[in-house]
Amino acid sequence: LPLLLKATLLRLASGSYHPFYNGFYYNHIMNDNDDGQDKVDYFNGAKLVVETSKDPVYSYNGANVTLPCHYRYEPDLGPKRKIRIKWSKLRDDYTKEQDVMVAIGKTYVAFGDFKGRAHIHRASRHEASLVISDVRLKDDGKYRCEVIDGLEDESDVVDLRLQGIVFPYQPPRGQYRLNFHEAERVCQDQGAILANFNQLFQEWSEGLDWCNAGWLADGTVQYPIRLPRKPCGGVHLAPGIRSYGPRHRHLHRFDAFCFSSALKGEVFYLDRLPGMTLEEAKQSCQDAGAEIARVGQLYSAWKFLGLDRCNAGWLADGSVRYPIVTPRANCGPAAPGVRSFGFPSKGRFGVFCYRER
Repeated sequence: LPLLLKATLLRLASGSYHPFYNGFYYNHIMNDNDDGQDKVDYFNGAKLVVETSKDPVYSYNGANVTLPCHYRYEPDLGPKRKIRIKWSKLRDDYTKEQDVMVAIGKTYVAFGDFKGRAHIHRASRHEASLVISDVRLKDDGKYRCEVIDGLEDESDVVDLRLQGIVFPYQPPRGQYRLNFHEAERVCQDQGAILANFNQLFQEWSEGLDWCNAGWLADGTVQYPIRLPRKPCGGVHLAPGIRSYGPRHRHLHRFDAFCFSSALKGEVFYLDRLPGMTLEEAKQSCQDAGAEIARVGQLYSAWKFLGLDRCNAGWLADGSVRYPIVTPRANCGPAAPGVRSFGFPSKGRFGVFCYRER
């Protein structure tokens, strides 16, 4: 494929060809016999139609997912023609695209983080579906399926959403201490990524109420309010997502909203009398064939696996927390959630460990 594109560009430089340009040149293609003889294939008047799923496609971290895309001609052109398929990942505001894959016949090239993880699925005659293996947190988003036949170019968009949870995060040194890049790192350290607006909005619609502002993946600072109150924008504002807008990514400091997906493994609790220090807790997890859990893993286990434990335990960042699905006496507030004891410098507790299945 790179040689094909290079040859196309060389011919263009000679002034012999004047194709429409849409990220790459596609009117100069190999013929269907694959004998190295080139031809120009122009659209013959039939209407090209591209269709993807109108409903979001849901997946989770580490899974394999197929983003459906099919095309057809009206009227039908009969035998399959040699077409080009281009998949791109879109920003939420549609201002920029990230190349995922380009395919011509049986030849394809995947780009960036999608190398080795993406290919075209062609189980039927006019299928152009994209298969992504080992789904990652940052794969969440909108994807464009573009089908190119000569000068005809049609596309449609499908939405990939990861099942996950958004949680606010403050570092050990306290509130509003993170610039944007530090917020990205602390989320990654906790098995998560910075949440996007859609993920925060979904969590707000499910009950998240948090009065501290935090970074989102687009560089804006926002916070979700269910119960309007004076310190959180005022009592007269309606519930919703409060926004400070874009902030300076180096100079301004806030908390972070992190997004973690469902787990491939399990989180479990260990304890021993009279409790453990943080270093002893890490060793206990290793002795059990696991590692000390991260904050994002604990939140995911609470939401998706129903982890309910009224015992405080160490986590990898040095915090002490415990997850409650069914509120009860002596287990904190009357609402489900992950309770936090902060970052104690002393004390002995149990530990939450994570082990992949």
